[in-house]
Amino acid sequence: MITDYAARLHAVLARIRAAEQRFGRPPESVELLAVSKTHPPSAIAAVAAAGQIRFGENYLQETLDKMTELAALNLEWHFIGPIQANKTRSIAERFAWVHSVDRPKIAERLSAQRPGHLPPLNVCLQVNIDKEFSKHGLDESEVPAAAWAVAALPRLRLRGLMAIPAPDPEFVAQRKPFARLRALQERLAAGGLELDTLSMGMSDDLEAAIAEGATLVRIGTAIFGSRA
Repeated sequence: MITDYAARLHAVLARIRAAEQRFGRPPESVELLAVSKTHPPSAIAAVAAAGQIRFGENYLQETLDKMTELAALNLEWHFIGPIQANKTRSIAERFAWVHSVDRPKIAERLSAQRPGHLPPLNVCLQVNIDKEFSKHGLDESEVPAAAWAVAALPRLRLRGLMAIPAPDPEFVAQRKPFARLRALQERLAAGGLELDTLSMGMSDDLEAAIAEGATLVRIGTAIFGSRA
């Protein structure tokens, strides 16, 4: 099984490098976040043994248990799920990144609760790029004001934007929401915000995301297999 995880990890990395080359991106300019939610610590350890250190999780208590079991591996943990106000303290204390900040109030709590001995918490604003009723995230029109508010918080570092577009099997259609997110980030940067991260692209659309400027792709199924 360890060999299987390593083979799938390396296949995903090969897809990323091929997409970088195909779309004129600098080599190794796109980072991989392995999305390990619902998968056991043994699976994470196997993927880590193959060279992966960044892991994304959605469920706080599940992740805290994994952190304890895997503490010796010194992994970099990213929170990528919806954030409830009563969970912000543990997220602020234990994670290196949060990709799913969807309102300034949550950012304010994360900043206030980030321990002073840790570096600022890296955050992305989640944008509901397709305006899906079932999805979390800011409307595009809300992003500029939220971005400036979050960037001003003392214990956070605003890195960029994140989105989870509606699934589409067609490559050209997949690119469109990613292009909108990139254009939104470019407008923020033109206004003076220093942003370096576009967290977009998953197992079925990572090539389209890389074509449109993704700097980090969040891959679960292609590495870990289907969730139970």
